[in-house]
Amino acid sequence: MRAVVYSENGPSSAMRLTERPVPKPGPGEVLVRLVRAGVNPTDWKVRAGVSATLTTPEATPGQDGAGVIEEIGEGVGTHVVGQQVWLFMVQHGQAWGTAAEYVTVPAHKAVELPAGASYDLGASLGVPAMTAHRALTCGAVERVAPGSFEGLTILVHGGAGAVGNAAIQLAVWAGATVITTVSSPEKAALAKAAGAHHIVNYREGDPATEIREIAPDGVDQIVEVAPADNNDLDRAVVAKRGTIAIYANNGGDELTLPVRATFSLNLRYQFIQLYGIEDVQLEAAAEDVTAAVAAGALRVGQEAGVPLHHYRLEETAAAHDAVEAGAVGKVLIDLE
Repeated sequence: MRAVVYSENGPSSAMRLTERPVPKPGPGEVLVRLVRAGVNPTDWKVRAGVSATLTTPEATPGQDGAGVIEEIGEGVGTHVVGQQVWLFMVQHGQAWGTAAEYVTVPAHKAVELPAGASYDLGASLGVPAMTAHRALTCGAVERVAPGSFEGLTILVHGGAGAVGNAAIQLAVWAGATVITTVSSPEKAALAKAAGAHHIVNYREGDPATEIREIAPDGVDQIVEVAPADNNDLDRAVVAKRGTIAIYANNGGDELTLPVRATFSLNLRYQFIQLYGIEDVQLEAAAEDVTAAVAAGALRVGQEAGVPLHHYRLEETAAAHDAVEAGAVGKVLIDLE
């Protein structure tokens, strides 16, 4: 099989395309023939050594993907050969990720792809959708399902980003009123396509006043991508006893806040890294995301606010560079 590998942390040029034997699934594992791989910021950060240091002679990047089960390991009774699946957190806990034609994964990381769902969609779930799910469920509501957010108002910062888009779609499906912030008319169009009810350009006017006009009592929960930049805005618009769920450090690595003005709101700040949440939370995310896909409530493509950018396996370095440069939408690697 063809696979992209790197032998040391470094720039995208550290990766190379090579031939490797098709792996065999061990006990509790399945072998998946990949059709699409998704590329996320975490992929280039792991490869570059920003968030992880290489501890094996070689590694293949990639957490997310979609494909077909080719072989089943001993003790796996939950899957069948030929089953279409989407994959999550593949490279976490092992050296081999999804930038390859085949990969073995623990069976629970291969989730059935609902009938009619494309491989493009399957490869776009993983990190973005599961992060969005956790950001939505770390407050008063534990599951995302029709009606579970009825009566709540959710503020999603960065509604044109991959996690922001997934958070909008999931929250709308669950019955929330969704406000999102964007930085341009072009990104506003993407957020509208995702289903956001209210869109605020934070570079124009007074975002706090505009959000408070929409939600006079404050927003119940905030999905936050840039806490260093947005904390004053967040405290100005969040409802008492609300939750600010922080999943990224866009805009700066340091967050400062006035203690008395903050604790008087009885706020919860919930920091989220997908690789550190509990197994039960991952299981809930996989179930709810799959249900949303089956219901047609979680989509990708320009019409859903997620432009798709396709690269060939031999162009993986360019795909990583595109994500690192802030490509709007979803970067995918075609393996078939």
